[in-house]
Amino acid sequence: MKHFIISLHYLKPIEEIDQYLVEHRAYLDKGYDGGILMASGPKNPREGGILLGRAETLESMRDFCLNDPFSIHSCARYEFTEFIPVKFQEEFKGWFHPDLC
Repeated sequence: MKHFIISLHYLKPIEEIDQYLVEHRAYLDKGYDGGILMASGPKNPREGGILLGRAETLESMRDFCLNDPFSIHSCARYEFTEFIPVKFQEEFKGWFHPDLC
């Protein structure tokens, strides 16, 4: 499993972003339910957001994000950074290294 920090950069005014916020968060719930997402939230200042996720491949993580309402409505650009978690709090072992549990 590969791990990613996904940085969203808003492309439209915040008023337009807010029109799709409920739909976006409902879509993210699918990612949580499917074990794709660990955390998400807006940046401060509110110029975009951050997702912490995992997937088998970068392509599958990109596919997930392409179906996000923010992507569908061209509200955000997504930047993907893969990272290899080597240290983390013990309670997150199952997320980062389920084979070690």
